[in-house]
Amino acid sequence: MSEPVGYLNLVLHAHLPFIRHPEHEEFLEEDWLFEAMSETYIPLLDLFDRLVNGKVFFRITMSVTPPLAEMLADPLLQDRYSRRLEKHAELAEKEVHRTSQKSAAEFHDAAVLHRDMVQTAIRVFHHTYHRNLLEGFKRFQDEGVLEVITCGATHGFLPLMATDKARRAQIRVATKNYEKYFGRPPRGIWLPECAYDYGLDDFLEEAGLRYFFLDSHGILFGRPRPKYGVFAPVLCPSNVAAFARDMESSKQVWSRDAGYPGDFEYREFYRDLGYDMPYEYIRPYLHRDGVRRNIGFKYHRITGDVDLSQKQPYRPRWARDRAADHAGNFMFNRQQQVRFLRQFMDRPPIIVSPYDAELFGHWWFEGPWFIEFLFRKMAFDQHDIRGITPSEYLEAHPVLQSIQPAPSSWGDKGYFEVWLNGSNDWIYRHLHRCEECMLELAAARPNAQGLEERALNQAARELLLAQSSDWAFIMTTQTATPYARRRTREHAHRFQVLYEQIKGNRIDENFLRELEWRDSIFQEIDYRVYV
Repeated sequence: MSEPVGYLNLVLHAHLPFIRHPEHEEFLEEDWLFEAMSETYIPLLDLFDRLVNGKVFFRITMSVTPPLAEMLADPLLQDRYSRRLEKHAELAEKEVHRTSQKSAAEFHDAAVLHRDMVQTAIRVFHHTYHRNLLEGFKRFQDEGVLEVITCGATHGFLPLMATDKARRAQIRVATKNYEKYFGRPPRGIWLPECAYDYGLDDFLEEAGLRYFFLDSHGILFGRPRPKYGVFAPVLCPSNVAAFARDMESSKQVWSRDAGYPGDFEYREFYRDLGYDMPYEYIRPYLHRDGVRRNIGFKYHRITGDVDLSQKQPYRPRWARDRAADHAGNFMFNRQQQVRFLRQFMDRPPIIVSPYDAELFGHWWFEGPWFIEFLFRKMAFDQHDIRGITPSEYLEAHPVLQSIQPAPSSWGDKGYFEVWLNGSNDWIYRHLHRCEECMLELAAARPNAQGLEERALNQAARELLLAQSSDWAFIMTTQTATPYARRRTREHAHRFQVLYEQIKGNRIDENFLRELEWRDSIFQEIDYRVYV
């Protein structure tokens, strides 16, 4: 296959914080996972399957972070998701029947679409991948069309950790977890929040990782200046490659105001059947507390800048056609981009377009259609641009410019302010103290066995869970602030109790057993990563 004018590296960052509450029969925040499974992960796996079966050339890079992998593989959460599917299947059939009546006929196409989505989810979840979606991601990685990369162990914000050993532990635990599920070492990593600081790439090199991603200014402000801007990877002092985000292609997709997802024909996210239907009708599909909430059945389109009550019925065919148009527009823009860039480069440019995976399907309902149309059009309608993974690009073009990237992150203002500000700065004195205590314990007890080893492993889990960058992010955005504060405090407190028990040689096995049951992430963990 001859080399194209340029390449597209589509990167989907799939991540959710570890939320698992066996102490409750159901837990509201677990819905974050279930929504992402139904609306993003299963639709992605299903479209990968269609592209492979149709012999359509495509390449996608996708992070599956360790907390997400642990939740997808967890039997308790699998059971709870299965029960959710049963409820949604029942409601979907009722809705198809209800909207077949003249009084609600304008919503019938949307109801049929939701029923089909639920049936697809049941098929993919239960029958194709035996309730473990990780089987699907591994399958497509093994087939060479998907490159799955890792992340920090719990998406910890690495530059704001107090010690190098804590940063190294996040990466080592992550690579070990990846090998458990994907059967090989990871080749690349998504730095949590794209947050980079000097020296982090040394830890990646130690772990055998070949590349990572930065936001644009992480490379543009590097030293020396990058010859090819963000359109070719660079080599860090550690000999690990860094790829940078292309802002033009990114903004076309993720911006609700200037990008595709805000089109008036697309499905309205904020109007939901959970509020539109009579309470008695919808009550069986709500949580046990009976509070009205979104349940994922949405029958209206964006329409325009109007009140939710003025939103018009959703027309799936119109929206699907618009997704095809937008895919064609995106491809055309990338063609023009690479044709222009190629004049000034001695190699094909690579357009790196990273997004949160949950944008596609969950936030932007038509996003999976867009991806499928994009790769079909790229495969059959042009020859300028082709999909590629970072590993493939590095293999084809191994000679890179050496650069020291600049400290940076994505998020508001592009540095660390989202994760360190007046709403969340209080957490770091506790996290840093827990780091110091963990290093102290690991150094003093490198050969622990039995109950003491179990307690040390659990202490490591509690520290990692407390370090999740999601809690600081939620405190900034104020979306579920009490829960984020609670999780930070609980994990820090549990760690400190374990620390005192281990140091005093008085481990309470019943207390330890309960923590192992509640915070069960990383069964393979070895606390010696902190030595």
